[in-house]
Amino acid sequence: MVEQERQASGGIPPEMLKSAMKAFKKRLKLTALDDDSNLGRGPFSSGPKGIYAIQPPRQFPREVWEELCRLGKLRDSGHGMYELAKEQQDSSHLR
Repeated sequence: MVEQERQASGGIPPEMLKSAMKAFKKRLKLTALDDDSNLGRGPFSSGPKGIYAIQPPRQFPREVWEELCRLGKLRDSGHGMYELAKEQQDSSHLR
């Protein structure tokens, strides 16, 4: 059964995909919090703009991020940046 999952995910173990996704979400959350806490915003600014795409953690190879895109969990935004897929964004706002 594990071998079937591994073949379905391009030879990348499911545990690695899960770990990479968890690391990506954590980095995205921290990056967004860091951006929101900038002191450079004026008191009459329109508020936080939001961070949607980031460079993924380098502890995982590029193939992992490409596989997560293929599985529909991430979306390649270009220039080495990735963002959560639409359904992933919707479910993360519910928490």
